[in-house]
Amino acid sequence: MKHGKRYEALSKQVDYNKKYYLKDALALAKRLQSAKFDETLEVSMRLGVNPRHADQLVRGSVILPYGLGKKVRVLALVQGDKEDEAKAAGAEMIGFEDYIKKITEGWVEFDVMVTTPDMMKHVGKLGKFLGARGLMPSPKTGTVTMNISQAVKDAKAGKVNYKVDKTGNIHSPIGKCSFNDDAILENAKALIESVITARPSTVKGTYVKSIYVSTTMGPGIPIDVQAAIEAIK
Repeated sequence: MKHGKRYEALSKQVDYNKKYYLKDALALAKRLQSAKFDETLEVSMRLGVNPRHADQLVRGSVILPYGLGKKVRVLALVQGDKEDEAKAAGAEMIGFEDYIKKITEGWVEFDVMVTTPDMMKHVGKLGKFLGARGLMPSPKTGTVTMNISQAVKDAKAGKVNYKVDKTGNIHSPIGKCSFNDDAILENAKALIESVITARPSTVKGTYVKSIYVSTTMGPGIPIDVQAAIEAIK
């Protein structure tokens, strides 16, 4: 893949012959921010799993201690008294049939969808469309639940959902470059710890093969995996 001159210039400031401590890599990523907007910091992890095997799919969620630094738009696909519950918790969009119709027509102006188990027979029909965009609710991420109030509050508090892709990688935002160093470090630790905890029992050998951090427009910075794991213990 070809990169622009700005990206190449930033890459030259990264020593790819070494593995950085997590704290140092995050600080470097922040220094390399070059866009005119507040870039998002991201963590990418390559896992030693085979996503083609159902028992090796890694997915989960974690509430980042310092949030994501952005307003999260929550869509609650609910009916009856759950509508009042979602509204009280702060969901911006609440309803059912109208939103199902809008989504089938291509509308995705929301960041998180929460719903109740009884609604999944309808939401499931949107699986192919929502799944490709990482918007499909799931019991494993706490977005399919009878406790709609808590699901909405968690989403608002900076809860991120992750799922291994078909190549065995996980990518997740952990906050903005404007966050202070301690906040972004704690968010990164929380994510990495959650992914490690989600290790399938069927996985043998090395589970976390590599970790990189980057900004929206910046190069990936390699992390010392063992040191990062030790740092969160």
